[in-house]
Amino acid sequence: MDKSPHWDDLRYFLALFERGTLSAAARTLAVEHTTVARRIDALETALGARLFDRFARGWTPTATGVALLPAARRVEAELHGVWRAASAGGAVRGTVRVSAPPALCAWLLAPAMPALLTRQPELEVELRGEARMADLLRGETDIALRFRRPASPGLALRRLTDVGYGVYASARYLATHAPRDWQFLGYDETLGETPQQQWLERFAGARRHRLRSNDLGTLYQAARSGAGVAVLPDYFAEAPAGGLAPAPGARCPITRPLWLVMHEDVRRAPPVRAVADALVDWFRRRQERRPRPGARRGAVRALKGRRSSSAEEER
Repeated sequence: MDKSPHWDDLRYFLALFERGTLSAAARTLAVEHTTVARRIDALETALGARLFDRFARGWTPTATGVALLPAARRVEAELHGVWRAASAGGAVRGTVRVSAPPALCAWLLAPAMPALLTRQPELEVELRGEARMADLLRGETDIALRFRRPASPGLALRRLTDVGYGVYASARYLATHAPRDWQFLGYDETLGETPQQQWLERFAGARRHRLRSNDLGTLYQAARSGAGVAVLPDYFAEAPAGGLAPAPGARCPITRPLWLVMHEDVRRAPPVRAVADALVDWFRRRQERRPRPGARRGAVRALKGRRSSSAEEER
């Protein structure tokens, strides 16, 4: 019976080494935790060595496991290189994985898919809404959209667009609450370092935050439902039937560049190149369709006018 280790088992070893628990490694690999345990057992049997100590709070690498790590990463890098070389030519077919923050996936990437998939009938796309930053160098994704420009060598990047932020609430909330009475909806402590949340904390001052969340979609739904005032990306307000109105007299100056990032080798693969080119084109056309800044100021003035007229009628 062949006792040689299976190369694929090294993926499970690396995921468990980095995540620390079976459940976390299983989420990374999109498998059941029992599969991770079984593959680690098989690798240990093939190598004749114990790689992890099992504890209730997690699996801790043994000295042998720590010693194996550099070699496992080299093997993984070589296997990714083989895949990239094989993918460098051929037709536009197969699966391309795109990692981006969840709100970007839902609001900006998903609408770009129909045209691309119509043009490329043999292409499949996995849109992964992730708060974490997938590792491009280790092949966890093919394309990533990021607000932070990566500095790692071996990555190709392009600035897709600039995402602006505004202060929004439902029109009814703004009509019934003076600015001094505004209450705010913002990120919780896990995202408190983002520039838009830091600006909101300063802008709110002594006024209360009534709801916090780590999910942008939750803040959007709370704002359009009338729970308070939130700082949100402008693309939420641009959507048809978005249910948001800009808060008069409140201008958020935050603008964040959005980067499209790929591994230098993977970007040459026809399927990856097709998806990347489609995203670049879609964001370019979206930018051309966006209203000029003056149009947005006009909308704010119109809202102010409606509020003034309502006040006069009440008097």
